[in-house]
Amino acid sequence: MQISRLTLVSVVLLTLILALSGCTSQEKYDDLKLRNRNQQQRIDELESELNVTKLKLAQVEKQLAEALGNTSADTEALQQKIQALQEDIDKKTELIATLQSQLVHGLPLPAELTNELQKFAAENEGMVEFDPETGVVKFKSDLLFELGSDIVTADATDMLNKLCTIINSKAAESFDVVVAGHTDDMPIKRSETISQHPTNWHLSAHRAISVEKILETAGVSSKRMSIRGFGEFRPLEENAPNKKGNAKNRRVEIYLVPAGA
Repeated sequence: MQISRLTLVSVVLLTLILALSGCTSQEKYDDLKLRNRNQQQRIDELESELNVTKLKLAQVEKQLAEALGNTSADTEALQQKIQALQEDIDKKTELIATLQSQLVHGLPLPAELTNELQKFAAENEGMVEFDPETGVVKFKSDLLFELGSDIVTADATDMLNKLCTIINSKAAESFDVVVAGHTDDMPIKRSETISQHPTNWHLSAHRAISVEKILETAGVSSKRMSIRGFGEFRPLEENAPNKKGNAKNRRVEIYLVPAGA
């Protein structure tokens, strides 16, 4: 009888400890999600401000170029304004990098899901990369779209359909999907492209939407998905001087994140 009573007490204590521990872990996890969400919101605001400042800089540089052709024009004020704008851009860029480094990554993907995504990347080597630490599947834009276009190629559509099989599997059912488009810093010049995608921001967002539509057509619930367009502002590597770009920065990333994160 005494043994049974001790056993019962032990079970109750263990249950309480596990319950309290689970609650604390959940609270910490929810707190991390909230911190990430607030941090990301601030990053998005800064990137928007950065884009506006870059547009202002381009306008003032154009004014300076025109003023240089006029010997009577006062170019000193324009040069000072350009310097101030460039300093503002540098500060915002540095702050964005700092905030991004402070973001807390989500939980590792389940082993079964990680294995499937690694297999998918291996089968499409050279076209797809997968990072198990961040749950990111990365596609090269040059292989998904024609130059300056947001129309997904037939081969890329087949590849995305195979990815949908994994996204719709039981192993991935508790994860949402974020589709993010990126470009390099090469400016859009062709008139037929500008009419549909005025800036690299537009092009990156439109490409993310096109990929999202492919996933939705293949059966991924739209409630699980969101899209992001980052334009040229999150390069993986330095772009070539004088806005010559870098193919590695032209990409579409698909993130698998805990539902509601």
